[in-house]
Amino acid sequence: MVGRVIGHYRILEKIGAGGMGEIYRARDERLGRDVALKLIGPASSENPDHLRRFEQEARAAASLNHPNIVAIYDVGTDGNTPYIVSELLEGKNLRQRLAEGSIPVQEALNYARQMIQGLIAAHDRQIVHRDLKPENLFLTTDGRVKILDFGVAKLQSPPSDSSGVQNLPTVTKAGGVIGTVAYMSPEQLRGKSVDHRSDLFSVGAILYEMFSGERAFRGETDADTMTAVLREEPPEQPLQKALIPVPYQEVIQHCLEKNPEDRFQSAKDLNFAFLTLTGASGKSGFRPQSFRMRSRGSLLPWLIAAGLAVIALAALFVPRSPAPPPSYHRVTFESGTVYSARFTADGQSIVYSAAWNGRPVQLFSTVGNSLLAQGLNVNGTLLAISPANDLAVVLGGTHSGQLETINGMLAISPLAGGSPREVLSDVRWADWDATGQLAVVHSVEGHSRLEFPVGHVLYQSGGWISHIRFSPRGDKIAFLDHPALWDNRGTVCVVDLKGQVRTLSPEWESEHGLAWRHDGSEIWFSAVDRGNSLNLMATTLKGKIRNVLTLPVGTLLQDVAADGRVLVSLTNKRLAMGFASTDSKEDVDLSWHDWDAAHDIARDNKAILFEDASEAAGAGYVVALLRLDGTLPIRLGEGSSGGLSPDGKWAIAISVGKAPEVRLLPTGPGEPRTVDVTGLAHVNNGFARFLEDGRRITLDANEAGHAVRCWLLDISGGQPRPITPEGTLCGASSPDGRYVIGFGPNSSIALYAIDGGTPPALPHFNPQFHPVQWSADGSLLFGYHYGELPSRIYKVEIASGRETLLKELRPEVPAGVVLVAPVVVSRDGTHVAYSYNQTLSMLYTISGLQ
Repeated sequence: MVGRVIGHYRILEKIGAGGMGEIYRARDERLGRDVALKLIGPASSENPDHLRRFEQEARAAASLNHPNIVAIYDVGTDGNTPYIVSELLEGKNLRQRLAEGSIPVQEALNYARQMIQGLIAAHDRQIVHRDLKPENLFLTTDGRVKILDFGVAKLQSPPSDSSGVQNLPTVTKAGGVIGTVAYMSPEQLRGKSVDHRSDLFSVGAILYEMFSGERAFRGETDADTMTAVLREEPPEQPLQKALIPVPYQEVIQHCLEKNPEDRFQSAKDLNFAFLTLTGASGKSGFRPQSFRMRSRGSLLPWLIAAGLAVIALAALFVPRSPAPPPSYHRVTFESGTVYSARFTADGQSIVYSAAWNGRPVQLFSTVGNSLLAQGLNVNGTLLAISPANDLAVVLGGTHSGQLETINGMLAISPLAGGSPREVLSDVRWADWDATGQLAVVHSVEGHSRLEFPVGHVLYQSGGWISHIRFSPRGDKIAFLDHPALWDNRGTVCVVDLKGQVRTLSPEWESEHGLAWRHDGSEIWFSAVDRGNSLNLMATTLKGKIRNVLTLPVGTLLQDVAADGRVLVSLTNKRLAMGFASTDSKEDVDLSWHDWDAAHDIARDNKAILFEDASEAAGAGYVVALLRLDGTLPIRLGEGSSGGLSPDGKWAIAISVGKAPEVRLLPTGPGEPRTVDVTGLAHVNNGFARFLEDGRRITLDANEAGHAVRCWLLDISGGQPRPITPEGTLCGASSPDGRYVIGFGPNSSIALYAIDGGTPPALPHFNPQFHPVQWSADGSLLFGYHYGELPSRIYKVEIASGRETLLKELRPEVPAGVVLVAPVVVSRDGTHVAYSYNQTLSMLYTISGLQ
């Protein structure tokens, strides 16, 4: 075969063989790169079933795009011989690695996490591997795990679709199933229907073998091995001898339950279990505990077990110093979202805002050290607790995806009971000093202002300010400064009472939560330089930064008590993307990664422009186009997404860096173009749209020293021109290109003329109505009520203001939905793309952090 050309691939050498074919190193003579070329052997090429499965492997694997799944480049046939071209990997498979000796715990955990991440991607595409085993896990020389051979992958089908034992994938000598049976689920061996939980059984068998060095199920014959899988539990001694911590043993056992209903119900659940345990997984000095396998009927629901796994982290933690390990105490036990929490003045109780089980946000208080919590009959968000135990709360504000309250009414409510007393409107954050005076973050004419006392400006931001906290001595206020609206990136700052501001940290990609260390020597905060799973960090007043606590889940700092106890919410969140149409009953989940923001719908309703701000996208974010034909998204380029041009050929991208930059990315062939933004100090991401002429763009930006407003840019060049007054943001433009909707202070809505003249006045709309699109004939506005749950799409007649319900949005998984936004609607009002922030959290106190 060496030297033969298949398609445009020249074979260089044979490098292996799979279940159905041989694998060669080949040279792609068009692109000048080496690839792996897999050919079906002569026997298989005459077997219709093998040919069908080979085609299925190509179709399944080519639809996947993930760093832990081997990438498929091309598929074709050479005469009667089909072939698949994939990336060429350097390294060894897991079977070869196991043959070299035991795998250290930390190395095994790394392999496990990557394997699970790959499975999550496959299962999200409704693809089940069905043949996971060490031979199909490749370990590259740079430490990556790649899942191979989707040749027996099966697109999930209805439960009634089952296949007999004769159709098991790896059939060799005398029809016996060998090699694979030790990793097959019981339902697969019995010839029953299989789904993604079958892969989780295989994962459990692989984990057992990686941790212990021995197979979980084995026998002298193939039949004995099948019997062990169907009826026996893995032996206890190998894992016990390897000193594997009991929580990991429990995870493995949960994967290996005989009944799929008793296993983890998704790879994401399994991933979360590992994430909550890996904080101390690599430390030496574990104290071995007796290994007891649980019976199938004794398992608690996994959601409870996963939540309590953090407590196991404390038991596993082995300190490097004589100081005792941190201890964890769980405070909340219901399903939903914690928005904010504080210790009371004496530190004995905790007051928190939460939305449990789909109900609105409400205040709760614990009773001393008990686990009991009582409702306070206040529907608002807690901001601070005074030395006299008065509560500063925000009433009527909506919540952003970062759990921030936006422009609500500041009120004071006694902890002992009584109705809240309204104090100040348009407040986003507040804190008490030791004398009972309030500092506030106040929104005024487009500026976010830190005021103390109220009315006296200490600091003003063109973006937004959050999490203000007085120092224990009361002479400084620490806060998080976010340069761009709707973006959680930012820095940690401190200001004294004379208005002298210092920035103490570099810019974090995401930050949320801040409090002073109990002795005032440091400012503690939650942040991460890439991704969304925040870590607990600290900085001195000289800017020396250290990591206090890293857990594999988002750790949102809420408060620090005078005795050093730390109050955190452990959070799992994502920004998912859905799609709905007026002629369908069910919404469709279109999420690519875990942080996707919908920004526009193509004029033909066949594609959606969105922004990927996940960890996979990188710090600069990604502008992507998703065609609604089932194909994978197209990565157009780096930046925050704006809108599509009327002809669909260009997409707006805004740089999230400090220097203002606007680019036009081609959706097809072509090179990016840069739009002149001379004179603008900052361009906000979140909104940018083409006018109907395709030559001009409206976006939110500001000049140096001025508040944000809506601007007009000509893509061919020229000075940017303001459209609205300062503090008024851009909205959708009219189909005739004459007017733009402006969103002013207090959520006011008005029309502004783009090229001069007096715009018509709008009738009185519902104050909650947030328009996002004009109808093609200019008579209607489509929009939604910001903060409404469940979220609904409305159409409003511009002439009369009459509002009509058009469509209720139904996210695929409604639990933990904090906010539905952004929302985009097509010109004819028949299609809706939307994003929804989904946050599930648990409140914990931690003692012993240094």
